[in-house]
Amino acid sequence: MSAHPIPAQPLPERTASTKPGMSRTQKLLFFLTAWLICLMPFLFWWNTWFGRKLSDQQLTEYLHDTKKPRHIQQALVQVGERITRRDSTAKQWYPELVTLAADPVEEVRNTDAWVMGQDTSGAGFHEALLKMLTDPSPMVRGNAALSLVRFGDATGRPQIVALLQPAHIVSPESGRIVDSDRPGTAIHQGGLIAKLRYGSGQSAEIRSPIPGRIRSVAGTGANLAAGTEIAVVDPSTEQVWEALRALYLIGEAEDIPSVLPYERELPDISNDVREQATITERAIRERTK
Repeated sequence: MSAHPIPAQPLPERTASTKPGMSRTQKLLFFLTAWLICLMPFLFWWNTWFGRKLSDQQLTEYLHDTKKPRHIQQALVQVGERITRRDSTAKQWYPELVTLAADPVEEVRNTDAWVMGQDTSGAGFHEALLKMLTDPSPMVRGNAALSLVRFGDATGRPQIVALLQPAHIVSPESGRIVDSDRPGTAIHQGGLIAKLRYGSGQSAEIRSPIPGRIRSVAGTGANLAAGTEIAVVDPSTEQVWEALRALYLIGEAEDIPSVLPYERELPDISNDVREQATITERAIRERTK
């Protein structure tokens, strides 16, 4: 029995409603748009990533780029890395480091305080760090104090002890909390904790002065008087760790009450921090007995 082929179905005629395929130009535009969508996040990351190596000329340009503080920070970080590698080329930017100690941007001053602590022979570094102990930012004061320890200078000891203390944030005005974060939430320095509405519809954003974890915060709908506590933020593990290591070297007997809570009382403390707190307490007692 012979096989009969399946008869071909006639192709439907194109009607007015049938859409033609994309032209070559349309396809190129489509792929170009998709490529740009993928490229833009990469370019943003590339331009803000501190690990991208900068040439000497770029470092100089970035350190003077007052319109982009992140460029200054990126350059500072890489100067700091050169210092730690004992790269003598870093010395050419030492005058800029001293000048940046008075920069109007807190993040720049904070990074600068850390960098100057990497070379105790830097001209003007010691004096600049001492002035930074009165900075309006607690983080800048703390970083300056930690860097001074490398100089064998314990002048910043009170600022280092303060790094172990939680931040108590009070209401700048009498008002009502319209939104707030939850206790236990990790937060960056400058991170939003709550929103306060006051006066005739005005609002204020309540932000954390330190990195850490929210211990407590007024709930949404709470009415607060000016000066009333809105939130308490415990310092970050990194901040506590650095403070404890510094106090191991320069701590006094009166600092022990600030160290003890990190040995056993406070929750969510890593074993490394608890161990460092114990070692720090022991070193202080041995030194001051």
